[in-house]
Amino acid sequence: MASLLQTHNVILLAALATLGTGFATGVGALPTLLTVRVSDKLLDGLLGFAAGVMLAATSFSLLIPSMETGGIWVTVAGVLVGAAFVALMDRVVPHMHFISGPEGPPSATLKRITLLILAITIHNFPEGLAVGVGFGGGDLTVAVALAIAIGLQNMPEGLAVALPLVREGYSRWKAVGYALLSGLVEPIGGVLGAALVSVARPILPWGLSFAAGAMLYVVSEEMIPETHRKGFAKVGTTGLLIGFVVMMTLDNLFG
Repeated sequence: MASLLQTHNVILLAALATLGTGFATGVGALPTLLTVRVSDKLLDGLLGFAAGVMLAATSFSLLIPSMETGGIWVTVAGVLVGAAFVALMDRVVPHMHFISGPEGPPSATLKRITLLILAITIHNFPEGLAVGVGFGGGDLTVAVALAIAIGLQNMPEGLAVALPLVREGYSRWKAVGYALLSGLVEPIGGVLGAALVSVARPILPWGLSFAAGAMLYVVSEEMIPETHRKGFAKVGTTGLLIGFVVMMTLDNLFG
């Protein structure tokens, strides 16, 4: 009974934490209510910062604990499976990126906004999963550091979702609402990750490395190319380095 109660508590904590990280996406989109004149240079710097935070969180809060609990080969396999999973979702789920346009199988029945939300959903699910696995693993310092990391990087992502929607004719409130909606898939991943790891502890290193591989794929496939495509590569790279150092410092403080 005590073990069951502890599992419920862990799942509840993971749900609350990922609900907070999901809401951070909407918070990041709030400046859209005041202005849509955010320069591409600033946005690229913010997205670079988000990418740096994700890279540091992946390195220090996911990969290192995975290797410590499961060894190098489990971690390698988990990373490859996680990356392959997101790559597969990119191929089989119809969606649309602002960067590369439509991806996956063609769909004439889904609206553009639905395709955009599906794209963000594919990428946000692993982030919620990472936080959930962190809580399920029982190390609250790792879990809290991960939640802070995901919340920080979700803010510029929310702005990056909302601004193009306004420019395409959506109202400011709708743009903020869709940005918030795109982040609310994270509690699903959080609850699933916490539940699986709490029930079956041997899954922990697999869950950590799977989430790491998925997040690495997203950073490399979407975030870094976005910061380079408008001629502000150095700004994006500077943002990435700052984000990496900030997250590395936070991880050390919490650890």
